[in-house]
Amino acid sequence: MSASAEGDGARTVVVGGGLAGTTAALALADLGARVTLVEARPRLGGLAFSFRRDSPAGQLTVDNGQHVYLRCCTAYRGFLRRVGATTLAPLQRRLDVPVLDAGRGRVGRIRRNGLPAPLHLAASLARYPHLSPGERAAAARATLALRHLDPADPALDGQDFAGWLRARGQSERAIAALWDLIGVATLNARAGGVSLALAAMVFRTGLLTAPGAADLGIPRVPLGELHHTHARAALDRSGVTTLLATKARALRRAEGGGWLVDVAARGERRALAADSVVFAVPHDAAHGLLPAGALDEQDRLLGIGTAPILNVHVVYDRRVMRAPFLAALGSPVQWIFDRTGPAGLVGAPGSPPGQYLALSQSAADDEIDRPAGALRERYLPELARLLPGAAGARVRDFFVTRERTATFAPVPGVGRLRPGTRTRLPGVYLAGAWTATGWPATMEGAVRSGLAAARAVAGVAAGSHRGAGAHATARSHGTDGGESV
Repeated sequence: MSASAEGDGARTVVVGGGLAGTTAALALADLGARVTLVEARPRLGGLAFSFRRDSPAGQLTVDNGQHVYLRCCTAYRGFLRRVGATTLAPLQRRLDVPVLDAGRGRVGRIRRNGLPAPLHLAASLARYPHLSPGERAAAARATLALRHLDPADPALDGQDFAGWLRARGQSERAIAALWDLIGVATLNARAGGVSLALAAMVFRTGLLTAPGAADLGIPRVPLGELHHTHARAALDRSGVTTLLATKARALRRAEGGGWLVDVAARGERRALAADSVVFAVPHDAAHGLLPAGALDEQDRLLGIGTAPILNVHVVYDRRVMRAPFLAALGSPVQWIFDRTGPAGLVGAPGSPPGQYLALSQSAADDEIDRPAGALRERYLPELARLLPGAAGARVRDFFVTRERTATFAPVPGVGRLRPGTRTRLPGVYLAGAWTATGWPATMEGAVRSGLAAARAVAGVAAGSHRGAGAHATARSHGTDGGESV
């Protein structure tokens, strides 16, 4: 096995090409570092990716799962700007979410006006038809009570969100029709399985800061175009060496200082020499790669659980849903998104293309291993109940995608298990949505972790090499109050 060393300047190896690793690599390259990015898959993007499917409806570009972001996700918005993709994932002008009660067939809306927070949601909540007048008033009081919680308070980490809600007069219907409607999609768990600290962070940031904080951003192109194609082009322009289909096997100390990252690709093994290493991989993979003693109580990483997300994909021969997306109550269906355009669905000459709907099913522990046939029997009748046009439409394709370890589980107590960016080993750092970002497992949390890792590397380099390139300013990664290097 040979060790590769390129010149005498500072070298960083980033292991993992998801959003955390790509962000760290770009930020460090902007600071003048020489960066090698290693990714085991043949693509970038981590768990927010696309693939091609030869469907009976034609060739489709399929996202493994539906991903959205909020206006308050300033770091992720900075990532989109950095890779030149802002216009490809536009934000709503103002928050507007249609919510359909399957039992009553009635649509309500969660929307905002232009008033300051929290008044921006008051009119919408006052008219929300899925709660009684008393439940609406109680929900308003609970929302205001969230303002007094500090998500950084360690005491909140051990409490569950549902207990806090019930103590403030929230009925089970209110929890399902309002709090879980938002919380399941953002936290990937129902209120009873969510740390109060994480719930407070999500609801305070999204609902109680700026009026537009919760406006939704939805990609109008496949995720792979954002997180692989545009990201790879940005990496190449920045001089980052990107090694795809290359798996990191081990980390060991190099003679004379620094580190060697053993990697394997196409049956060949070699070692990459580095002054610093960022592990931007899942927490269990990080545990396997870190040398013993890298963290205090290192096995705590294995105590971080995971939560699945199931995605159901249905292609109809006609348009069955008018809205670009829809949330559902009283149904196993949670959220429905129209992905006809991004998937590239086209009809025969002179015929309409039909419609491609993607159902995003979070906290899907009970269904993640169900056979596709059983899921078809469960969800097609539900879609026909929610969307009358679907009852008479022909299904051209039905398939599912499963992410069994989509996110870390946001259970009470998870905060004490999440490590910071720095390890006890000089020059070795961590990144990933599972690290101690203060955010749940979101694209925003992943990007923030990458920025934090780049700051840590750059800070050490600046202290060791005064006047070196580490003093340069990173470009446009965090704006609007977001994190920056």
